Amino acid sequence: MKAILCSQYCQPDDLVLADLPDPVAEPGQAVIAIKAAALNFFDILMIQGKYQIKPPFPFSPAAEVAGVIESVGAGVTDLKVGDRVVASCGHNGAREKIALPASSIVKIPDNLDFDRAAGIIIIYGTALHALEDRASPKPGETLAVLGAAGGTGLAACELGKLMGLKVIACASSDEKLEFAKAHGAELTLNYSKEDLKEGLRRLTGGKGVDIIFDPVGGTYAEAALRSIAWEGRFLVIGFAAGDIPKMPLNLALLKGCDIRGVFWGAWTRVNPEKNRANLEKLVKWTAEGKISSHVDRTFPLAETAEALKVLAGRKAMGKVILHP
Repeated sequence: MKAILCSQYCQPDDLVLADLPDPVAEPGQAVIAIKAAALNFFDILMIQGKYQIKPPFPFSPAAEVAGVIESVGAGVTDLKVGDRVVASCGHNGAREKIALPASSIVKIPDNLDFDRAAGIIIIYGTALHALEDRASPKPGETLAVLGAAGGTGLAACELGKLMGLKVIACASSDEKLEFAKAHGAELTLNYSKEDLKEGLRRLTGGKGVDIIFDPVGGTYAEAALRSIAWEGRFLVIGFAAGDIPKMPLNLALLKGCDIRGVFWGAWTRVNPEKNRANLEKLVKWTAEGKISSHVDRTFPLAETAEALKVLAGRKAMGKVILHP
């Protein structure tokens, strides 16, 4: 089978398209013939050795896959050859086939295409965990989403609206903000034109934001925290801007607010049953049209480097998908 391989820490252009033996389903596993693999910003960090998870070499990027069951191992009874499925794999999705534990694989309905299915797991799983389990949301509260047109940001806009929150999309261009507004945002703020702290204060009538969803980091994080409401919740999602901010802790004291970490990957390992229930719920919502799982663009496997550069340049609005 064909696979994109990272054999040493490198840049996207250094990845290699290679041949590997087809995987074999061991007991409790199933082999998926991959039809779509979704990329995320952390794939860039992973191949550069800058991510908290460091797979052994050689590995492939792409942590989410959708496809068709090709074979099942001994003891697997709830999956059969031909089933349409989706799964989170952590890495190694940028290849034609993958063997995974059957317990990590979820069936998808016939009316859900593989591209949109592949993009559900991480961004919507992260956003749902962040908002449902970490944010303590109350209907009618304000939710400011930084990087609102990116994958996780867009998911937070859609899920925030579904939860009855008043969503404020924050992004760096009017085009991105219009896109976020079409996906659940009620208000918008262009932080390339307006100061983020003052803008959020203005949009909340001086009260401040109840929940801040921040997958961006960098200089925007502290500005957003300074706009938070009394007893607000600041959700640390990630650092797409590259820099991990150093937050003045006196702000947490003065605002009576919480800074809450959201590490979806670790949470899934501690709460596998709740995570599976979340994923099944998200698959259902996507099939029903309640969430979009919007695909920005697709690339053949051989153009994985170009796909990663789109993410690195923060050009994607929605998901970037590979077609093995």
